[in-house]
Amino acid sequence: MTKIKRICWVVPYTRGQAPSQRFRFEQYLDVLEKNGYEHHFSPFWDQKAWRILYKPGHYWGKILGLLRGIFRRHMLLFTFWKYDLIFIHREFSPVGFPWPVWILSRIFKKAMVFDFDDAIWIPNSSASNRWTEKFRSYGATAKLIRWAHVVSCGNAYLQGFAKNFNPHAKLNPTTIDTENHHNIISNPPEWPFIIGWTGTHSTISYLYDLAPVIFSLAEKYQIEWRIISDKDPGFTHPCVRFVPWNKKTEIKDLATFHVGVMPLQTDPWSEGKCGFKALQYMALGIPALVSPVGVNSKIVTHGVHGFQCETEEEWRMALETLIENRALLADMQAQTRASIEERFSVRSNTQNMLDILSLAQHLAPLPSS
Repeated sequence: MTKIKRICWVVPYTRGQAPSQRFRFEQYLDVLEKNGYEHHFSPFWDQKAWRILYKPGHYWGKILGLLRGIFRRHMLLFTFWKYDLIFIHREFSPVGFPWPVWILSRIFKKAMVFDFDDAIWIPNSSASNRWTEKFRSYGATAKLIRWAHVVSCGNAYLQGFAKNFNPHAKLNPTTIDTENHHNIISNPPEWPFIIGWTGTHSTISYLYDLAPVIFSLAEKYQIEWRIISDKDPGFTHPCVRFVPWNKKTEIKDLATFHVGVMPLQTDPWSEGKCGFKALQYMALGIPALVSPVGVNSKIVTHGVHGFQCETEEEWRMALETLIENRALLADMQAQTRASIEERFSVRSNTQNMLDILSLAQHLAPLPSS
C-alpha cells in the first residue's frame, strides 16, 4: 500500500482566492491526491483579513489580521510533525525574519520547497498597504531559498537569482488547466473589435502608457477596450468598458476578447513576471500582444501567437494589423491554444511538479516523521 504523503501548503491567502496560488499549485491538488498526497492549507491572512487587505484604510482590521497571521505561523513549530513536506509559496510571513523556517529546515530537517513567481526580493507593495514597508524584510527571500531543499521558480530569470543561493533551483512555470478551467475557445462577434486586458489593481499602472494608442485607434475603428479587474482603472474614454473580476464568470468574460494585451515596463520587477496574462489569453485561443520582457518573449512567438511590442508605434501597428486582417487573426487563434497545451498546461507540467516534490523529500537530511 502506498504511504500517504502529507503536504502543508504555507501560503499567503486562503484557498481559491489569489491567482498566484490558484495557477501555481492549487490546480494540481486533484492530480497530487491521485499520486498519494494529502493536503493541509496554512494561510497567513484569514478570510476576514483578506476581505479588507487591499482596500484603503481599515488599519486596525489589517493590524489584527497581521497579528493573527503571525500567531498561526509560529504555531507551525508545534504541528510540523504531522507533515512529510512543507511547501512555502512566496513568503513565510509578510513581515519580520522567518526564523521558524530555519528551525524547521535545519534543526528538525523537514523536507521543504520554496516557490515564487515574482521578483519578490525587490521592494514593491500596493498603494493601500504602504504602511507595511517599514516592517518588511525583503532579504528574507534569499534566506528562504537557501534553507529550502528545492526551489520552484516561475521563470528562468527567477531561477537565475535562486541559483545564487541554492543549487536545486528548478524551473516550474505558471500553467493553465486547459481541461477543467480554460476549456473554451474565444468566438466574439466581428464588431466591435474587443481589445482585452485582465489583471489586479497592482498592475493597472501598466495600462496608462498604452491608453493613448487605443484611444487614437478608437477614432478610426469600432473598438472596445475591455478591462477586467478588481479595480476600475478610472479611464473616462467611451471606448473603455470596465468589467469587475468575478471568479464564476472569469473564463466567459475573457473569451469575449479578439486580442489580449500585456504591456509591461522594462525593469527588474517586470523581468520576474511569469506571463500569466498571455497564458490565459492564448489558452482561450486569443492572440497575445505583449511587451517582450522576461518570459513573455518565450511564451509569444512574434507573428505566430501574437506580437511583441515595445514602442507606441509597434503597439499601434500590431493592433491595426489584426483589426484589418481577420485572416491573420484567425491563423493566430489556431496557433495559440495548441502552444499552451504543449508547453504551459497542467497536463504538460504535472510530472515536473511531482519531481520537484519528490526531490525535496529525497534531499531532506533525515526521513520525514
